[in-house]
Amino acid sequence: MVSNEQRRRQLAREKFERQQQRREEARRKARRRNAVIAAGLAVVVAAGATAYATGALSGDDKKDKTDAAAPGTSKAPTAPSKGPDPCAKPAPGSPATKTWKSEPEMGIDKSAAYAMDLKTTCGTIDVKLDAANAPHTVNSFNFLAGEGYFDHTKCHRLTTAGIYVLQCGDPKGTGSGGPGYTLPDENLKDSKLKGNVYPAGTIAMANTGQPHTGGSQFFLVYQDSPLPPTYTPFGTIGAEGMKTLKKIADAGEPSGAGDGAPNATVVIDKATVAKS
Repeated sequence: MVSNEQRRRQLAREKFERQQQRREEARRKARRRNAVIAAGLAVVVAAGATAYATGALSGDDKKDKTDAAAPGTSKAPTAPSKGPDPCAKPAPGSPATKTWKSEPEMGIDKSAAYAMDLKTTCGTIDVKLDAANAPHTVNSFNFLAGEGYFDHTKCHRLTTAGIYVLQCGDPKGTGSGGPGYTLPDENLKDSKLKGNVYPAGTIAMANTGQPHTGGSQFFLVYQDSPLPPTYTPFGTIGAEGMKTLKKIADAGEPSGAGDGAPNATVVIDKATVAKS
């Protein structure tokens, strides 16, 4: 017969083992999540062009400034100098830190028209949102904008070769941030995505390279960009927004490699979504 003391010890041991199992599972999930974030989203562009990532950028990503010298030269090429910042100073304030455990409940009318305005330090980026074909994504942006989630956030990435996009939507400003939940992929068969090209004027979701991993980060296409149709397109940028993007793109990025933080200080002072 098992004594009360033996039974108590057995129960305590089983409880400890269950706790260890839960902690190990949590550690495994964290390792998987970190691996996904570090890997980012690899995008292969045509004709042997350089590969770029449209998902999360790691804060440890650095471009090599000491490539071998070109034939007939005696020194390695250097990155172009940074020109004057064409944008204004950001409005006072700090990015949000709040996150949520699950996607917000549907709060938009899928049959209605919605517009998003991104008031940035470089000018306004106006966007017509596609609630009918990307309702989860538009609903999320409506929710996050209402929470002030995008306010005071930097657009942390500009690509100027192979693909041509400005990436925004990360309060951390590093490419690793998100709202705490993920969104389903939507509208991937949009007729505008012909020949694996996202046309200029498209706004689409960044992701980790795996299905249904969009969060809050998005990219704005300022020139036709060859990309596989795996990133939810959820709206069209207006004429004013394209002028703002051209200003940002013309300022370039400092590495000279065509992929890095924009030279322009692009900060979203205020983001709003409303029925139009």
